[in-house]
This record gives sequence, C-alpha cells and structure tokens, in this order.
Amino acid sequence: MAVLGIILSLALLMFMAYRGFSVIFFAPVFAILAAIFSGMAIMPTYTEIFLPNLANYAKVYFPFFLLGAVFGKVMEESGAAKAIAKAIVQKLGKKQAMLSVVLSAAILTYGGVSLFVVAFAVYPFAASIFKEADIPKRLVPATIALGAFTFTMDALPGTPQIQNSIPMKFFNTDLYAAPIFGTLGAIMVLVGGIAFLEWRKRTAQAAGEGYGTDHKNEPEVVEDSNLPNPILAALPLVSVLVVSLILQKLVFPKWDILSWVTQAPYNIAKTGVVGSMNNWALMIALAVGIGLAFVINPRRIKGNVAKAINAGAIGSLLAVMNTASEVGFGNVIKSLPGFQTIAHALTGIN
Repeated sequence: MAVLGIILSLALLMFMAYRGFSVIFFAPVFAILAAIFSGMAIMPTYTEIFLPNLANYAKVYFPFFLLGAVFGKVMEESGAAKAIAKAIVQKLGKKQAMLSVVLSAAILTYGGVSLFVVAFAVYPFAASIFKEADIPKRLVPATIALGAFTFTMDALPGTPQIQNSIPMKFFNTDLYAAPIFGTLGAIMVLVGGIAFLEWRKRTAQAAGEGYGTDHKNEPEVVEDSNLPNPILAALPLVSVLVVSLILQKLVFPKWDILSWVTQAPYNIAKTGVVGSMNNWALMIALAVGIGLAFVINPRRIKGNVAKAINAGAIGSLLAVMNTASEVGFGNVIKSLPGFQTIAHALTGIN
C-alpha cells in the first residue's frame, strides 16, 4: 500500500500540474495522501516534514529567484534584452536564422536573464527573421527553447541560473565547477540541437512548407530609437559573470570568516561556509547587474522602475513557492517506508 500511495500521489500531482492547477495547493494534498497510504499521521507529516523543507528551500534560494526575476524585468523594461537579440539576429542574417535566434537566447540566459523574459524578448526578432528566410513559424518555439532552456541552464560553466546555483550549497562548489565537462556538454547540446532544427527546416521546406500566413500573435516592429546600444546593453550580463567569478575565485577564498560565522547569531555549519559564500557572490553579482541595467537606458526605464521591480518580485514569489512546494512533497515521499522499497528496487537494476 505504501508503494501504491507514492505512485498514485506522484501521478495525481503530475496530472493536476499539467491540467493547470497550482502545485502550491496540491503538493501538500498529495503528500498527505501518500502519508495516509503509509499509515503516517496527517498533521505531523504536514507541519514537521512538508513545511520545514519548503521553508528551508525558500530561505536558501528565494534571493536568487527574486534578484533573477527583477534583473530580467529591468533588462526587459530598459530595452537591453531586445537590443542584444536584435543585434545578433541582424548580424548573422537570414542565412543563419536559427543559429542567430539560438545564440540570442543563449547569451541572455547565460548572462542571468530569466528564461521567461528571454522568450518574450527574442520572439519578435525570431518571427521576423524566420519570415524573411521563409522558415516555418512552428519551429520558432523549439529554436528559442534550445538557446534559453538547455545548455545555458546547467551546462556552461558560470551560468547564474538557479539550476546551476542549487548544487553550490550541497557540494560546496561554485558556478564554475567542472568547466571541461560542462563546456563539452554544452557544445554537444548546441551542435546536436542546431543539427536537428536544421534537419526539420529542410524537411519542411522540401515539402513546400514556408513561414505561412494568417498567423496569430505576429510581433510588432521594434523601433531602434527606443533601444540602447547593444554593447552597453550587454554590460549588465557581463557584470554578473565577471563579478561572480571575481568574488568566488579571488575574493571570498581569502576571506577568513570561519571563526565567527559558525558562532551565534549566524551558526553556519562549517561544512556549509564555502557554499554560503558562493551563494553570496551570486547575489551580489545579480545586484550589480540590476544596478547597471537601470543606468544603461534611463530615458526608457524612467517611470517604469516600480513596474519592473514589482513585476519581478511578484513573479519570483510564484516561482519559488511552486518549486518549494514540490521540494516539500519530495521530502515527505523520501520519509515514507515505501520510498526505500522503490529506491532499492531501482538501484538493484542491472
């Protein structure tokens, strides 16, 4: 029954999530369902397992969600994200339409901009260059996804995205851990992804399929006069990478704080000091990036400061709570007797 409860609760959570229901609500519901199947008490499971793990995740990673979301919104409101995307697309031209879109999205996400912001910033230029090159518009989402959602999330060394920052606390690594394997992995994903997209493009064009007509949500033309210089626009992205690198590799390793941060009132575990410092480095780097993003195009962002900060803050709350609820769910499952049965069965597969 315990194993059945775990499988059932996980299946129901996945089903409800894909149906558009909030996992913030249903994660604890199905965690409790799994606990009932295992004969565990309902309320202690919720208050002593689910909630503490949810809170611990939010405590550690909320600053990354908050600063990353605000950084992305400021880059969007200042026009910096669109300026970078437009410059790359125009430079490579329609002959390299897919590569230009992939690189635009990759550079923005590698610089710390939220992938959701990147998708909306790159889309107008992707649609425009695809139309000029007569490439089927249905390939735009996959092309943006290759650049924004894959190798810059967790493969390229130094990426400030949350997927790369989570291991720092657990393994006392920094953003630049495993640079050779990470770079090789990123190259494999990029080359393989581009090859697949180009194959799909050739297949579609051989069948007589072009960009198409009567599409919905066709993007508006972006005026150059409203956008900052692309070199200036890239400064916040570069600053995030450079500041985090300097702090993690040069400054913090020489900072002797072990004697006092492990004492009250901070009480950081000795094994977690390095991971905490690497987290601080990324927070500072994102804050510097936000500051630069505000000043590169003051005329455009003037009057939108509150909008950018508020939108980023609100968006970060939803993102961190969604993830934290799933972390709480996972820790409840991990505490159940049936989990060990499943784990042993899986690890015993030859």
